[in-house]
Amino acid sequence: MKLELNFNYLNQFPRFSLAHSPMNRLKLLQIKSLILIFFISSSVAFAQNHQVATFNIRWDNPNDVGNLWKDRLPHVVNLIKFHQIDLIGVQEALQHQLTEMSKSLDYEYIGVGRDDGKDKGEFSAILYNSKKYQLLNQGTFWLSPTPEKPSKGWDAALNRISTYGKFADQNGTEFYVFNIHYDHIGQQAREESSKLVLRQIEKINAENLPVIWMGDFNVTPDNLAYTVITSQPQWKDARLVSTMSYGPAGTFTGFDWDKLPDGIIDHIFVSGRIQVIRHGILTDNYGKKYPSDHFPVMVEVAF
Repeated sequence: MKLELNFNYLNQFPRFSLAHSPMNRLKLLQIKSLILIFFISSSVAFAQNHQVATFNIRWDNPNDVGNLWKDRLPHVVNLIKFHQIDLIGVQEALQHQLTEMSKSLDYEYIGVGRDDGKDKGEFSAILYNSKKYQLLNQGTFWLSPTPEKPSKGWDAALNRISTYGKFADQNGTEFYVFNIHYDHIGQQAREESSKLVLRQIEKINAENLPVIWMGDFNVTPDNLAYTVITSQPQWKDARLVSTMSYGPAGTFTGFDWDKLPDGIIDHIFVSGRIQVIRHGILTDNYGKKYPSDHFPVMVEVAF
């Protein structure tokens, strides 16, 4: 923002004229300083940045000996706190995991269980810092030919869902976040899910607001389910348009410390007036252990 201020108009008023006494000139200088401070403060507020991430946190599987949820939870929470992430789309989360994260972070969350549209099964929820964002609208749809009800689509092995929220930041800027988790088996289901979400976003986002679409897509960039999205001129992979991109060339580890992740399957896409300042695949760890079997993917954006 280029700041240009013209104070000559003050000279139209005799009491503020520069030709008057030194005391008046001092008052004029003080007024100019206050106006300048106001404009600088306004420009800083206007330039608010946002830390957003997608994070498959791994469901609370009692068979994950050595990587149990009760041991991983503090590290998941501290990772989010350290990187100052205020909006997180999670995958595989069960309701009690969301409740624990929400309490530890002092965040709200939106979403439903994929099995019954209430609390059963995994959530593709969105946690958000309610001190920074106001929730304006929310919803969930199933990735299937019948998106309005709990259902399994095409050749998918499991029910899959997308949860979305419409938010306003502290400046009143409104935007949408869509969070997904595609099927790990059905290729047709993944391709059709991309087409469905594109249609749903177009229908839901009638105001043509900025949109962040993220999640565990279970596909690498060479897959048709990915290119269906990037072939649309309005959609960009945040990693490819970011001013800075950081991290390994993979996002799934399976908790294997000795495995070099190969292939990015967790993505963040952006549409509309969004500048991607940073993109990172975060490899935070503790004692040769990872907080989850996926690395979180974070972006810093400005609207």
